[in-house]
Amino acid sequence: MMPLLRKPKWVVLANGDFPTHELPLSFLKKAEKIICCDGATQHLLEYGLQPDFIIGDMDSISDEIKKHFSLQIIEDSSQETNDLTKALDFCCKKQVWNEITIVGATGKREDHTLGNIALLTRFVRNMEIQLLTDHGIFVSIEKTTTLESYPKQQISIFNLTPNVSISSTNLAYPLQNRLLNYWWEGTLNEATEDQFTIKINYSCFQENIARVIIFREYPKDKISSRRR
Repeated sequence: MMPLLRKPKWVVLANGDFPTHELPLSFLKKAEKIICCDGATQHLLEYGLQPDFIIGDMDSISDEIKKHFSLQIIEDSSQETNDLTKALDFCCKKQVWNEITIVGATGKREDHTLGNIALLTRFVRNMEIQLLTDHGIFVSIEKTTTLESYPKQQISIFNLTPNVSISSTNLAYPLQNRLLNYWWEGTLNEATEDQFTIKINYSCFQENIARVIIFREYPKDKISSRRR
């Protein structure tokens, strides 16, 4: 079963809005390693933490930071991928496959937010990644999966795979072989038990590769826990 939250091992700080909720902030504080997209470096330093690695084309940080963290900088000027992709590729090169957490990936420009969330599907086959926002947790799955939950937890399901249908158990609004071709169709559901299952239904003519993203709301006692 996929847990509600994985441990804070390697944490990637993207250049969206810096977190305000205590859960993503606690992951930054407890991380074994912090990988910082270059544009987020100043925000991390202002919060009182230091990066173990800084990744990007380095066009968003000052000369002073470049000099101070010269040994931590992994410069990559490629325009074919964004800094978050470069950070996750770096995790692969370091053979860190599990317990990777992304924070700071939402907010600011909406196209960047959508791209960052969708990026989870690129790495779903080989890596365990969770993306924490100020409201909940995004994960990606490619096969039938049972996920830890709690009654009345708000759930949304996004299917990025054409012609692959989805069924569910333990959701208030059950899915039965639904394609979910429009992203809104799988939103605003609700768990009824302490776990729920998303079943991926393939036809016999399809390659067994699905790209499904699931959002789970934080536990109720954590929702109002924001940094002042």
